[in-house]
Amino acid sequence: MDSVGSRPEAIANTATISAKIVVAGGFGVGKTTFVGSVSEIVPLTTEAVMTEASAPHDDLTATPNKTTTTVAMDFGRVSLDSDLVLYLFGTPGQHRFWFMWDDLVRGAIGAVVLVDSRRLADCFAAIDFFEDRGLPYIVGLNAFDGLLQHHIPDVREAMSIDPSTPIVPCDARDRESTKQTLITLVQHAMQHRMAAGAR
Repeated sequence: MDSVGSRPEAIANTATISAKIVVAGGFGVGKTTFVGSVSEIVPLTTEAVMTEASAPHDDLTATPNKTTTTVAMDFGRVSLDSDLVLYLFGTPGQHRFWFMWDDLVRGAIGAVVLVDSRRLADCFAAIDFFEDRGLPYIVGLNAFDGLLQHHIPDVREAMSIDPSTPIVPCDARDRESTKQTLITLVQHAMQHRMAAGAR
């Protein structure tokens, strides 16, 4: 009887929890790179070569070498622990593909809004999107060339971000950096859920 009685506990201790995370932000902020740097599987990407048709819509001033863009989503997977697996969905950054965002965020526990500190205004729409839907998010300041153009308190003030929302510097090319960013998001989403339950 003891061995039978202990089975549910043993099963509970080995159960794997999975969660959906969205990686969002403006055009060319590093979402595809972020997902690819941390994914344990070969990430699924829907990159298409940019054409002259995108010229009126996309500002390449800060990213002149960019030749492709995400047209549907990026998808990857990462294990944060032996019992926690995150499924990452990177959103398309171009405004004409934003109609897909509502489908991509369905069922997500939270989002990382990637920000290029050289172009803060490009992420306002993404932040508004998640605030309107009440979905927990954090801001990842992607350090292009290893440099942040603005200090975190200045970014928070410029973007009117609530003090309870984490803003973290990150390097979308570096696996450890992106993993720490995801850990921060999971912790924030858990705190948000507990706070909501206490109301």
